[in-house]
Order: sequence, then structure tokens, then C-alpha cells
Amino acid sequence: MPVVPIACLTDNYAYAVFSSGNAAAVVVDPSEAEPVIAELERLDLRLGGLLLTHHHWDHVGGIEGLLARYGNLPVIAHAVDAAKVPSVNRTVSDGESFELCGIDFEAMHVPGHTLGAVAYRAMGALFTGDTLFAAGCGRLFEGTAAQMHASLSRLAALPMDTEMYCGHEYALLNLAFAAAIEPGNHDVRARIERVKALRNAGRPSVPSTIGEECATNPFLRCDQPEFRQRAAVERSFTEPSRSGAALFAEIRKRRSEFRA
Repeated sequence: MPVVPIACLTDNYAYAVFSSGNAAAVVVDPSEAEPVIAELERLDLRLGGLLLTHHHWDHVGGIEGLLARYGNLPVIAHAVDAAKVPSVNRTVSDGESFELCGIDFEAMHVPGHTLGAVAYRAMGALFTGDTLFAAGCGRLFEGTAAQMHASLSRLAALPMDTEMYCGHEYALLNLAFAAAIEPGNHDVRARIERVKALRNAGRPSVPSTIGEECATNPFLRCDQPEFRQRAAVERSFTEPSRSGAALFAEIRKRRSEFRA
């Protein structure tokens, strides 16, 4: 199942997802219409449907332009977020499986960034929007720290070889924070060099894998003893009795304040 990242706006990614022998592609989070249309034409594909991970404008801004170009198509989101995007004509719930353009998807409701945030799984790929980033996670605009921690814990429990495609190119800044919050994590340092090489070559940092995130993403590591031993926060936050959600909340606060 090919997955093609499409750069949009300043640092967003939409994704064209398609299967061999099918002339229609699914597009995830079309923030702009023009780059998506150009990429579909380059691939000699038509648009067969849209998947939305959440309602924010920088993930849905291209919907109307795409529907004007390709006609009425499935536009899918969670019901909570769908109410905020008038073009949505189909909703999904947690654990729901569905087929689109010959591809079998599963929806995972992952509230935190927004209350209706959804991640989509298909054939070993995972599309996380702004819930899980490369070495980071989204801000808590609508949900609570406990909700986001629970959502991220679900994603971290997926197979380690799952390929993760997120909504923004934030990898280097996130990794700089990961290095600051967990000194001594050699996996983080090695990943920084790999991502620098990709970006210097003009290539995206996506995909990563769930295994790589579990090794380098501080927001997936809050419950791991080695992280608690090395985390550069007050000892009161890393005591074994402190909940992972409480440590997550402290680290998420520090990430919002972080300047490289």
C-alpha cells in the first residue's frame, strides 16, 4: 500500500494512500487543495475519499476545493469533530472498520488534542494527525492530559513495526526537546542525526515506527522506569508512585514552554 506524503502550508503533511490496481486514492488531512491535486495528477490517480483526523483548519482547509474538482465523495471523521466540518458526510467510532478505495481501515478514537481526534490504521500504516508526532505529541486544545496520555498509550501498544505518519514536520524541534528532557538517551541522539540527514536531503522525516517512538518519544516513555531515572524534571515527578498521566502533564507543559 503506497503512502505518499504531500507537503502543504508551511509544515503540514497530507497523505495520498492507494492500493495496487486501484485508480482512486484516499487522502488524509487535506489542508490545501492545490498540492493534493498536483500530486494526484502526478500519480495518475483520482480522488476517492477523504479521511480527517480532526477538525482544525490546517487539516481540513482543502476539502471544498477538492470536492469542487472531484465531485461528491466520502468525507470521514469522528462525530464529535464532524459537527465542526460541514463537508463531513460519514462518521466513524472507535474500533470501527471500513473499506475505502479497496483499502481496509480501522478508526481509533484518540481524544486529547481535540475531543474527536481519530487515528486511522491500514495495512501496517498509522495516520495520527496531531495526536502523535515524530518524537512528540499535540497540544491539549480540548482534551485533558489524562485523555491524551491514555490515547498515546493505546498507540504505543500497537505493533512495533507499525509505520507512523503524522500531521506536521516537527521532528527536529521535538527531538531537541527529547534530548533535553531525557539526557543520556543515545537513541534520541542517533535519531537526531538521521532526521538531520533526511531534512538536509529535502526528504520528510515521516514515517517513523511505533518502535522508534517508544524508544525516543518522551510522551510515550512516561511509564518506563529508565525514563523516570533519567528525566530532567524534579524527582517528585519521577517517583515510581507518580502516575504516568501526571508526569505526562508536566512534560507536555514543559514542551509548550521549550525553546531550542
